[in-house]
Amino acid sequence: MKVSIIIPFYNCPYIDQAVKSALNQTYPDVEVIVVNDGSTQQTEKLAPFLNRIKYIEKSNGGTATALNAGIEAATGDYFAWLSSDDQFLPDKTADQLAFMLNAKARVSYTAFRFIDSNSVVTSDMRYRPLSWKETVHTLADRCPINGCTVMAEMNLIRQAGKFDESLKYTHDYDMWCKLSLLTHLRYMDEITVHYRVHEDMGSKKHYLEQQQGAEQVRKRYKQAFELFRESNKPSKAAGAIPLRKRGKPL
Repeated sequence: MKVSIIIPFYNCPYIDQAVKSALNQTYPDVEVIVVNDGSTQQTEKLAPFLNRIKYIEKSNGGTATALNAGIEAATGDYFAWLSSDDQFLPDKTADQLAFMLNAKARVSYTAFRFIDSNSVVTSDMRYRPLSWKETVHTLADRCPINGCTVMAEMNLIRQAGKFDESLKYTHDYDMWCKLSLLTHLRYMDEITVHYRVHEDMGSKKHYLEQQQGAEQVRKRYKQAFELFRESNKPSKAAGAIPLRKRGKPL
């Protein structure tokens, strides 16, 4: 089974570290797809890797558009997303895929570790495993999932309509909400990602817009989540999911 690791890239000085961590996975059947989302800087850092990655160039449209371009080009059975300023630990793909196959999970997420701009570890983030109902209840209020820890069946991501390109900063939250109504998002209590905190990260620079986008997502799924909680039937609640039509935002 092949795993497609998609790395959206826009002027990020850490891109070489991200790509190297994806290529250094111990799991053998991996394709690394770097989507250059209109970068004007740092592209020279990709030169050493071009013969080992699938490289896509496009005009700037935001992370969701880059992820969707990667999904279109992917040939893997499983989806993984790596931000250009973060790093995968070497066993991330192998351990998470084994966990999913053993648990018969279609989507999973994991613990992660914070690092600073110099790659110095600052702290760890772990959760407790949640039931399907608890996961939906949590997502109705907030998004606790680090997108770079997620692994999912590629056909499920496509079934969900891929990422909503109209949500500039909360396309990930929207996707996890959709997926939570289709299947149980299973938690693996293993650190698989180094998540970099630095001054130029989007969640710091666009905090207000991110909070506004999160509220939009909560309103979007309010009815579907309430139906899930009342009926405890995901198949019924899934009928209320606002899926993105091909090529069109909601």
